[in-house]
Amino acid sequence: MSKTNETENDADGTAAVADEPQSDAPETSTPEFQDMKSAPGAGGAKFEMQRFAGVQVVLTAELGRTQVTIQELMSLSEGAVLELNRPISAPVELMAQGVPLGNGEVVVIEDRFAIRIKEIYQS
Repeated sequence: MSKTNETENDADGTAAVADEPQSDAPETSTPEFQDMKSAPGAGGAKFEMQRFAGVQVVLTAELGRTQVTIQELMSLSEGAVLELNRPISAPVELMAQGVPLGNGEVVVIEDRFAIRIKEIYQS
């Protein structure tokens, strides 16, 4: 390529003067993006959440915890009793995919345990 102020002949034979130095680096420019707009008919969060209504999540209720040594763990057998860190009157934690969701109390319905929700945590 030509250097500053050198003359070159164009394809039609006319002379052109290069005013700026030429380099091998590609020319850079700021890209232009289209403005982001909401999709027509988007009704907000309620619409967005409806898209996920059929997704299943795992709910767990944590009755309590305890810590044992490896020796105590290895000596456990059928019939052993582990005392948990939660009083019987304390609510159990309810979690969705491992994230605390709320708490409740353990109840029995026919022959199954269930949780009566007492509190849903605000996010």
